Amino acid sequence: MKKMTTVLKVSIVLILLFLAFGVFFTSQLEAAMTAAQAFVFAHFGWYFQILVTLLLIFAVYLGFSKYGNVRLGKPDEKPEFNRLTWFTMLFSAGIGIGLLFYGVSEPIGHFSSPPNGEGGAESDAIRGVSSTWLHWGLHAWAIYALVALALALQQFRYQAPGLMSTTLRPVLGKYAYGPVANVVDTIAVFATLFGVAASLGLGSQQINAGLQFIFGVPYNLGVQFIIMTIVTIIFVTSASTGIQRGIKYLSNINLSLTGILLLFMLIAGPTLFLINMFASGLSDYVQNFLGWGLRMDPIDEQEASWTQNWTVFYWAWWISWTPFVGMFVARISRGRTIREFMAGVLLVPSIVSFFWFSTLGGSAIFLELFEGREVSSQSLETALFYVLETYPLGGVMSVFAIIVVTIFFVTTADSATFVLGMQTTGGSLNPPVSIKIMWGIFFVSVTAILLVVGGLSAFQTAIVVSALPLSVIVILMCIGIVKTLNLDQKRGK
Repeated sequence: MKKMTTVLKVSIVLILLFLAFGVFFTSQLEAAMTAAQAFVFAHFGWYFQILVTLLLIFAVYLGFSKYGNVRLGKPDEKPEFNRLTWFTMLFSAGIGIGLLFYGVSEPIGHFSSPPNGEGGAESDAIRGVSSTWLHWGLHAWAIYALVALALALQQFRYQAPGLMSTTLRPVLGKYAYGPVANVVDTIAVFATLFGVAASLGLGSQQINAGLQFIFGVPYNLGVQFIIMTIVTIIFVTSASTGIQRGIKYLSNINLSLTGILLLFMLIAGPTLFLINMFASGLSDYVQNFLGWGLRMDPIDEQEASWTQNWTVFYWAWWISWTPFVGMFVARISRGRTIREFMAGVLLVPSIVSFFWFSTLGGSAIFLELFEGREVSSQSLETALFYVLETYPLGGVMSVFAIIVVTIFFVTTADSATFVLGMQTTGGSLNPPVSIKIMWGIFFVSVTAILLVVGGLSAFQTAIVVSALPLSVIVILMCIGIVKTLNLDQKRGK
């Protein structure tokens, strides 16, 4: 690279400082992150709840508003992909390792430890699934949709670079350039880094847990570091040799394998129970999702703690993923109208996720309610393998699940290095190989430090803290969407 951007220089310095502090002052970093997480949860939980609810309402409004016929591109431009391909790509954009990590563990967790009451009763079964849908459904995809829309409007109608800072130009004008742009893009880099690092950390833990469950491999940091090293070699080799088709091929394979796992568990499991669970959960979700999205009880400590540890964490996680997912969704949606864009981004991935969690989570709840299996006592990373063990060909399917998680790991890391390469090279659609390799190494290094510092708790802290400043940028982006659309209307575009 002939000239390093300011965003790249600042990001490298800050990351190296973080890594050095993590290596030499591990206990101090752990204490600081614990205190930071507690502070944000206690003082800004209400903020995340209100913000994400308003973002969902705003996204729905845009779909039904007078702006619904505005096209993301030239007025006569046709979509680059047909609808089926677009729907498939939308789903694969926002799913990740978390879909397998939480597929069983979250619904059974909400079933056994709900926001209210003791849990574990038949009356908690449906709520366990619908509570999970709250975190993976419309609210999450509204966040992605709005960031992607802001990026698409600037890229395809004004030929601006694919950077988060360009979406603020309608709001900040000349102040959206120079130092302000560098600050915004650097915040986006760190939010992406920590958000994706969480997924990579979960992936290494789940692969390790699966190997332990099936083959008796020890579950510890050493094994997880080995797993991350092997996966790093795979995706860094891919990046350095420029094998783009290979990663795309892996992504398609991954989606197909995930579908096979889903159908296997539906057909080989309690099929009628799972279908009824989906229908009943959908009814419960539709009736309650807006109210749950604003839940932050000031009196009931159990409900407040549950909301902070689950809902607020998820809202922060999805916000931290917006630069990553938003750029991809924007790129594949050129030529769509805003109405079609909002309908597709909000509904299609949400419905598929609903079916996924009702099948995997419903299977776990069935085993605990009617067969006496203690699925809820399993750790988050082993719950999936414990459930698969009860199915025909359980050992084979557990190995199958490990393969799926591994491919998720590779494709997520490779895509994230590409997006971070774009963000730190001025929006280049073809960032240098050396930059992609550098980000791949940084990803694994940050993931390793967070695993040492506190595992899942450390990932939560990094996500929540980095998402806080990014959330302010998202608010400004929404204001920019309105100003851009109004300006387009006045110009007759």
